[in-house]
Amino acid sequence: MTVTSPACLRTQVRVEVHALWQLAWPILIGQLANVGMAVVDVAMAGHASADDLAGVSLGVSIWNMVIITLMGIMMSVSPLVAQYVGAKEFKRVPHVVRQALWKALGVGLVAFCIANLATEIFNHLDLAPQVRNLAQNFVHITSFALPAFACYRVLYNYSASLNQTKPLMGIAIGALLLNVLINWLLVFGHWGAPKLGGLGCAWSTLLCVWFNLVGLLWWMRRSPAFRSTWPFSQYEAPHWPKLNRLLKLGLPIGVTYFAETSAFGLIALLVAEFGSTEVAAHQIALNFTSLVFMVPLSLGVALLTRVGQSLGAGDPVTARFRAWVGVGTALGFAVVSATGIALFNRQIASTYTSDIAVATVAAQLLFWAAIFQLSDATQVVTSCAIRGYKVTRSPMVVHLTAFWVFSLPLGYALGLAPVWLLWRPSLPMAAQGFWIALVVGLTVAAMGLIVLLRRVANSRLT
Repeated sequence: MTVTSPACLRTQVRVEVHALWQLAWPILIGQLANVGMAVVDVAMAGHASADDLAGVSLGVSIWNMVIITLMGIMMSVSPLVAQYVGAKEFKRVPHVVRQALWKALGVGLVAFCIANLATEIFNHLDLAPQVRNLAQNFVHITSFALPAFACYRVLYNYSASLNQTKPLMGIAIGALLLNVLINWLLVFGHWGAPKLGGLGCAWSTLLCVWFNLVGLLWWMRRSPAFRSTWPFSQYEAPHWPKLNRLLKLGLPIGVTYFAETSAFGLIALLVAEFGSTEVAAHQIALNFTSLVFMVPLSLGVALLTRVGQSLGAGDPVTARFRAWVGVGTALGFAVVSATGIALFNRQIASTYTSDIAVATVAAQLLFWAAIFQLSDATQVVTSCAIRGYKVTRSPMVVHLTAFWVFSLPLGYALGLAPVWLLWRPSLPMAAQGFWIALVVGLTVAAMGLIVLLRRVANSRLT
């Protein structure tokens, strides 16, 4: 791609933003629907009782860490399929998808065991018995959805890499509507259903994950767009060299996702000693920021496909151009989201809960969320662009450093203010201290990934 004038550059940028958005907007709708399920869980549990909200919030903190780590591990199929599509080597796609599904089954079963073991954490926290029991049971029930979720994410990435993003949107919207209905029935006991309170959210999550998998398979089987690469035309046993390659590519992404998610999820566990108000407020702020985060994440997924297809076609110049346009697009959105959250933080918090104390603390946390919008959008889109180059270990190092070296230790000092620290605030800042530290961690991640993208993109030009 040769840029001959500023006018030509502006035209190329507009064309690329349009192409990126055409690929990203169905992903966005689908992602919003997926996150909307968690929003519905928290909102309905919040209107059941403060204890139900706290219990579901703690259970969701474990669930989110596990499934987002799985999302990262399963993402290894994306750059491989995207580059095969760019090179027009469609016959190589089914083998990759079949092996990725074997990997998903194995990793999903491991995740099932880890999630159930992780519930022991709640036994070591100062929680009310009813909150502890609800959190543990929430994880026990939803853990049976993890193998299905892992397989669903393989098919999700396969579909996105073929530029088929509308099926993802349609299935996700259907799952959201189903989630609302089941929650309404089971949380509040309508139409003769058992009144389970927050535990109804767990059963709803389990059923909706399986709906996603079955629904996407049904759609793919009927769509002509998948016929040339249909992975279920034949049986194929596990191929260990390919599985090893997929794991080497996917595990660093999973660790990267875990590093960020755990930084958010562990906050709910660490502030549990301050009571249900702090836990619930953190979960409200986290739910809303997760909703906003879906825009740069969707742009990132689309950008990975765009960059990967350019590299598969043997055009690293276009790949670099697409990467930086994607980063700029995400930054533009972040300016808008930061302004909106800062202006309407109190109103946003009030839509989640009628508890004034919880809403007040949540509004304070949303103010800090507004500050980190720019760095958060930058880091997620930049890391996805780098993965389009099939580079996954270096972003992992950046994220681990940002969240486990900078963010969590600083959050521990500000949030809990233990007496043995040489430097600490005079009083613990609880959840707010952790969110200030998240601003620092996300900024470190964004800066490191910008440098890394520049280095990786330029190295492919020589």
